[in-house]
Amino acid sequence: MASISRRKFLQVTSAASLAAVASLPAVSRASQSPVTLRFSASMPADPNASHYVWYQHFAANLKASVGDRIRIDFFPNSQLGKESDVVQQVKIGSTDMMVAGASIWATVAPEIGMLDLGYLFDSFAHAAKVLDGRVGTTLNTMLESRSGCRIMTWASQFGARNVFTKKPVESLAQLKGVKLRVLPTPAFIETFKAMGAVPTPIPFGELYMAVQTGVVEGLEHDPATVLSSKLDEVVKSCWQTQHVFSPLAIVMGKRAMDKIPADLRPAFLKAINDATVQQRAIADAKVIESEQQLKHHGMTFYPMAPAERDTVRRELQASLYQSFAKQYPATAPLFADVAAARA
Repeated sequence: MASISRRKFLQVTSAASLAAVASLPAVSRASQSPVTLRFSASMPADPNASHYVWYQHFAANLKASVGDRIRIDFFPNSQLGKESDVVQQVKIGSTDMMVAGASIWATVAPEIGMLDLGYLFDSFAHAAKVLDGRVGTTLNTMLESRSGCRIMTWASQFGARNVFTKKPVESLAQLKGVKLRVLPTPAFIETFKAMGAVPTPIPFGELYMAVQTGVVEGLEHDPATVLSSKLDEVVKSCWQTQHVFSPLAIVMGKRAMDKIPADLRPAFLKAINDATVQQRAIADAKVIESEQQLKHHGMTFYPMAPAERDTVRRELQASLYQSFAKQYPATAPLFADVAAARA
C-alpha cells in the first residue's frame, strides 16, 4: 500500500475539517461564537446611578452563568446619544439594549406615559407590585406590538422624584412660575402645569448646562441621580414632593433577542430578572446614602406638607388621570389595578 506524506495528510485532514464545519447549520456555528451586545445608559458609571448599578448586577450574573459566550459592551453617560435617539437605535438594532426611565418609551407607546402621572404610586414597593402584574405585561405588549422592542424587566430608580432648585421652594405658592426642566412627555408636562410651575423639556445630557446658565431655574429628579450627575453643583435646594416613583425599563429590540442562542436564553433571562431583584433590594439604602451626601455638599431639604400633597393628588386624579384614560381607553382598567394594589 502506498504511504502518504505527513504534509499531504495534514492538507487532507484540514480540508475535511473545513468541509465538516461548512456543512454545519449556520445557527449551530453562530451559537458557538461569542455574542456581543451594545448596552446604553444616560447616567454615568457611578455607584449612585441606578442605571449603572443594575448593569453591574446583570453583567456579573451573566458572566457567572454563561462565561464569555455573551459579552456586554456598556456605554454610559449618553455616549451613544440622547435617550430619544437611542430609542430609535434600539428599534432598528444598531444598539441592542437600553436602560432608562420608562417615560422615554411613551414616545413610542403613549400609554406608558401613565407611569409618570404625578402621585400615581405611593412607593417603589407599590410600583413593583403593579408592574410585576397585569399593568406591566399590558404596557409591554403595547410596546412590542408597535416597535418590536420588549421591556425585559422593570427595575427601580434610587428614590422618588423631587423638585431641586437654585433658590428654596417650600410650597406650591413658591413653585408658581418657576421654570423647571422636565422629561419631554405629556405626563410630566401636565403634572407640573397643574402644580403651577413652567415645565421645560430638555434632554438629560443638556441639563447641567441649562441650569447653570439659567435656561431653567431647577429640575425634578431623584436624589441619587442628582448626586451621581453632579447636579448638586448647580442646585442647592430640594423640595421633597415625591411626585413620581418612576420605574426603570430595560428594553431590548427584536434583532438583539434574535442574537441570543436558544441554549443561552434561559440563563440570559434569569440574569436580567436576578439583577432587578438585587437592584431593588438596595434602592432604599441608596436613597438614604445619597441624601446624606447631598446634605454634606450643602443641599437643604424641605418636606412637602401632607395637605398640599393630598390636594395635588386629588386634583390630578379628577383631571389628568381621567383625561388620560379617555384619550387612551386601554389604560382605564390599568388605573383600577393601580388603585387596587394600593389597598
